[in-house]
Amino acid sequence: MADRLRIALLQIAPGNTLAENLDKGLEACRQAKAQGADIALFPEMWSCGYRIYDRPVPEWQAEAVPAEGEFVRAFGRLAGELEMAVGVTLLEEYRPAPRNAFILFDRHGRQKLTYAKVHTCDFSVERNLTPGEDFYVTELDTAGGKVQVGAMICYDREFPESARILMLKGAELILVPNACPMEINRLSQLRARAYENMTAIATCNYPDGVPDCNGGSSVFDGVAYLPELQGSRDTCILQADGREGIFTADLDLSQLRRYRGAEVHGNAYRQPKKYALLCDTVVRPPFVREDRRD
Repeated sequence: MADRLRIALLQIAPGNTLAENLDKGLEACRQAKAQGADIALFPEMWSCGYRIYDRPVPEWQAEAVPAEGEFVRAFGRLAGELEMAVGVTLLEEYRPAPRNAFILFDRHGRQKLTYAKVHTCDFSVERNLTPGEDFYVTELDTAGGKVQVGAMICYDREFPESARILMLKGAELILVPNACPMEINRLSQLRARAYENMTAIATCNYPDGVPDCNGGSSVFDGVAYLPELQGSRDTCILQADGREGIFTADLDLSQLRRYRGAEVHGNAYRQPKKYALLCDTVVRPPFVREDRRD
């Protein structure tokens, strides 16, 4: 099992074409490796730079790329060449409509995880995407050993069930590609998801200058208490500013595993038989927007 993991958040601005994003993305991965990274993570929908607002829907839908296409395969080859895991994001070609997808390659270039955003922003243009159907966890082989990794994307963060399901499936680390302003409330959501599940959460956002984004990529290690400390500690081990760049954080997995074996959060005292209402699709509280997808 891995003891420590260096995570590189590629907080970089996209180009105007798929080819530009491919070239810039590959170079960013090389720079991450030069900084000693075990995993490199892209922001949301890197293949098109999340350029789906203020454009005709058919125009950006036509920019979807296949999950088995050259854009994705190039990152798999580089992961094997660099011996570094790569989490790349894309507008995925899919029927009946494209998906907002994440693909994780291990350090051998093997595709270990494909995830499509479950909670698409159906109050806006993302209603024209096909949402994913489930959350997944994989055992990722790194240079330092193995770690259980899951993923969610941006708006998934706002639903506690996303991280909770990943924790129940064994995730020690949740990777979160993002494309929105990372202000105090969204950062608080990430902090809460890490705290309540005793799970590390790494989020990569686009930098200042990219529309509706402001950097602020982060890593929360999920360890709120240590025996040698009075009171709680700050679980945030990385908080980037708005600049474009590659930001790295070292995650102490040995500490996280000891903590999970001793603390009371996560799955320790859950009472799932009392949560039936969470799965009741008939209940419609009065504050639910009427324009949501049914």
